[in-house]
Amino acid sequence: MKILIDNGHGLMTAGKRSPDGQFREPYYNREIAKRVVADLVDRGYDAELLVPEDDDIALAERVRRVNSVCFLLGKSNVILVSIHVNAAGDGTKWMNATGWSCYTCKGQTESDKLADYLYQAAIKNFPGKCIRTDYSDNEPDWEENFYILRKTLCPAVLTENFFMDNHSDLEYLQSRVGKQAVVDTHVEGIVECLEINT
Repeated sequence: MKILIDNGHGLMTAGKRSPDGQFREPYYNREIAKRVVADLVDRGYDAELLVPEDDDIALAERVRRVNSVCFLLGKSNVILVSIHVNAAGDGTKWMNATGWSCYTCKGQTESDKLADYLYQAAIKNFPGKCIRTDYSDNEPDWEENFYILRKTLCPAVLTENFFMDNHSDLEYLQSRVGKQAVVDTHVEGIVECLEINT
């Protein structure tokens, strides 16, 4: 099984930062993604970064990269996890929204299974933190027509790891404990999903 980890946004992407400018989402995503890949590789899994470059690679190119691997290995032998940090506002002021969430494309798909295991890992690794869910379809994940989820051939999810415009979330995200919990949630969710379903 090939595990592709997508670190959302390029280093020079406009916005994507906390209201005080101290936190930059693309840098954080890359740090977490690299740690997730390293942990998975240490455990013997075939994992790699989808975007090793620092540039903001267009969504169409990200999708092309994923689908080229799917054509090579078979779409049932590939999964994609895209790592992001959420924001409730336009980046100019602090907001109150909080929590961790995971998104899949609309409808019942194989991506739902991966999301379920990530939610289980999130509940374990983020004790006392808000886990944002949408059970309108009897599944905890949120469904959106995000391009990278809709256009990729393999099971794909996008995680929003707390809010960069919430003081409490941001403090947690930047802490050693918080960073490790974010990494562990992704690694454990992926591993559990693969161990049970492959």
